[in-house]
Amino acid sequence: MKTILVPTDFSDQATYALDMAAAIARKSNAKVHLLNVVEAPHGSSFNAMGEVTMPDASDNMFFVQMVEASKGKFATMAEEGKYADIKLDGLVEVGHPFEHISRTITEHEVDLVVMGTQGTSGGMEEFFVGSNTEKVVRRAKCPVLTVKTPVDISGIKNIAFATNFRDDYSVLIEQLVNLQKLFDATIHMVSVNTPSSFETDRYYKKAMKEFVEKYRLENYTMNVYNDDPEEDGIIYFAEDINADMIALGTHGRTGLGRLLSSSIAEDIVNHAKRPVWTFKL
Repeated sequence: MKTILVPTDFSDQATYALDMAAAIARKSNAKVHLLNVVEAPHGSSFNAMGEVTMPDASDNMFFVQMVEASKGKFATMAEEGKYADIKLDGLVEVGHPFEHISRTITEHEVDLVVMGTQGTSGGMEEFFVGSNTEKVVRRAKCPVLTVKTPVDISGIKNIAFATNFRDDYSVLIEQLVNLQKLFDATIHMVSVNTPSSFETDRYYKKAMKEFVEKYRLENYTMNVYNDDPEEDGIIYFAEDINADMIALGTHGRTGLGRLLSSSIAEDIVNHAKRPVWTFKL
């Protein structure tokens, strides 16, 4: 892991995300990009040079003040020295949050996005509400880790990984194993068995055996959890085993078939108390 991105609105949750990203960076010697996106007022446009044009002069003044305020917060953060032992830089962009997150991921070859969220109660208003939640979690080209509270990464030893044992997890498993090694953790794989998509014990035994043989996993357990709907089963399983993190894959457009519908990843991010790691299959 070489590069970590932390979108921020300078809220407490964003600080929790930055603290976790910094801790990961210390273990992996990664660089951290802290990104704040200032959304231009309604009716604004951009010229060929990327400069913003606003219909109202007062909007322009307010917009400039917001940009300068963000730069000032980055400067204060640097002066405090809390993150002096890691490679950290602050980026202030103008426009739509997801577009700039996506662009930054590509331009800086980001390996992990760490975001703070308050879940259903709000928070990260410019970054993690409504369609932005879905876009970042389900469409980012790299893993996304969401946190709600302060996290001590030295305590991450058990990761609940939701899987249907059927999709192609080749790239995801590679990413997940890297995470597992970073934390020296055990992966607890779980498939949620629901009445509408019931599978027999015989099916699961065969599917689990083939899954492990295909991906050559180490330090793992395999589990089937009966519940309905799937998102509840994933969250309850994580609670039952006292998992320190939940991991799951998602398709960018159609969801994970029987495992993940279009809203399950978002529901888990919103409702799980634990950090949630997602990766687009």
